[in-house]
Amino acid sequence: MNKTSLYRIARPTLLAGSLALAVLGMSSLPAQAAASGTATVAWQPAAADADIEKAFAQARGEKKPVLLYWGAKWCPPCNQLKATLFNRTDFIEQSKAFVAVHIDGDLPGAQKLGSRFKVRGYPTMILFNPAGTEITRLPGEADAAQVMKVLQLGLAGGRPVKTVLAEARAGKKLAANEWKLLGFYSWETDEQQLVPAAERPALLAQLAAASQGVDAETTTRLWLKALAASEDGKGLKPDAALRERVAKVLASPADTRAQADVLSNGADDIAKTLAPEPGAERSKLLAVFEPALKRLEQDTTLSRMDRLLAITARVKLARLDQAKTEVYPKIPAALLKEAQAHAARNDREITDGYERQAVITETAYMLGQAGLWKDSDALLKSSLAKSHSPYYLMSQLGGNARKQGRTEEALRWYEEAFNKSEGPATRLQWGSNYFNALVDLAPNDAARIEKVAAQLFKEAGEDKGSFHERSARSLKKVGTLLTTWNAIGQYDAVLMRLKGQLDGICAKVDAADRANCTGVLKVTVRS
Repeated sequence: MNKTSLYRIARPTLLAGSLALAVLGMSSLPAQAAASGTATVAWQPAAADADIEKAFAQARGEKKPVLLYWGAKWCPPCNQLKATLFNRTDFIEQSKAFVAVHIDGDLPGAQKLGSRFKVRGYPTMILFNPAGTEITRLPGEADAAQVMKVLQLGLAGGRPVKTVLAEARAGKKLAANEWKLLGFYSWETDEQQLVPAAERPALLAQLAAASQGVDAETTTRLWLKALAASEDGKGLKPDAALRERVAKVLASPADTRAQADVLSNGADDIAKTLAPEPGAERSKLLAVFEPALKRLEQDTTLSRMDRLLAITARVKLARLDQAKTEVYPKIPAALLKEAQAHAARNDREITDGYERQAVITETAYMLGQAGLWKDSDALLKSSLAKSHSPYYLMSQLGGNARKQGRTEEALRWYEEAFNKSEGPATRLQWGSNYFNALVDLAPNDAARIEKVAAQLFKEAGEDKGSFHERSARSLKKVGTLLTTWNAIGQYDAVLMRLKGQLDGICAKVDAADRANCTGVLKVTVRS
């Protein structure tokens, strides 16, 4: 999750008549926004093109937009959306104005739809107009009330973000709401629909400069997004004026609150971009960054996840100049105590299953970043029975053990996570992770490596969506690992057997998918 996730993820007139937007004035307090009674969103499940065509036909007939949500049962940020957005009374009421479509990535064939809509990361939310044109991608990591505002902009007859972006780049005048659409666009799930990832920092900086004088909050957000997109300080060269702008945002409680998601998720990259080297400039920045994040951590109008991300950011800033691979980083004792107290409070207070899946997994990650491995392990183990997707937690336990050099324990957790995982796409993903650990930690166990690869290929042949999107990447990962593992030909016989198995599977898949299938594993015949 981290950087994103929430996932590793970043993330705003009005409709006529009954769709008057009381939401724009609603509090973001979860307790005030939570739905009561049994009202829910009428999601339409989709796993094939026919399901999608049916939904769009309904949209055209009813003159309604389509909101497509792409997610998975185990995904922490997806569960965060269920706990904070999809259950809101205003979101449920607003859902009557659009056709709500849910693609569960583990439904048979769902990954093929992922290719159609160019979605990869869970969660992704896309708003289409009734004609099927993409309007915008919603920012899943933003505060729920902010996401609602983005949704409202799109629903209120908003133009496609691609058109808006083209006009902005051409220097044309945009309305304030169109600048907001760009500022709150989900750049992290763009999948290069608007711009290649490498060009994103420069584009966001260009937009920030062009929006100057229209809407200060949007301009600030675009600058912060540009800084955060410049990972490890690469891609953007800030000047004194930009440093001063960020310092003012961090000093202002109201401004910090408005940009909470960007500041927390991108804290380390923002800091490294603004002050690339340790020294006076870096110290000056951290002196205002730390208290700003601490305010967010203590802000009870934010969700528990948002507050947790703030303390995770504080931990990352504390280890900014230490190696990312450092297992036991040097963290101030006071911050370690705060981290432990925060984790204990989350574990004690969270009872909702969706929220636990989101927050507890991120809490365990935060503890690991702080070097509190025993605390992280204990939290994950005690939460296994409370999770509807315990295999996610098992993978985290495997990762914890691996980072600390406990090889056999790591492999046991990865294997159990694979064995307990559910759904075709998830099993291929978890299986490829287990396979990666096997090749890395037990490269001489050829029998075990072949057995797992054969199992994954067998399961791939049972799902029509296996050679698309996430599943295709999982299989390609296995193929690449096999080739690297057999670098000098010592396991030629193993690869030939696996290639034979895969050829039999590829012969049976749809002709359109055959190239993706045969490309999973390339075997060089040695003389």
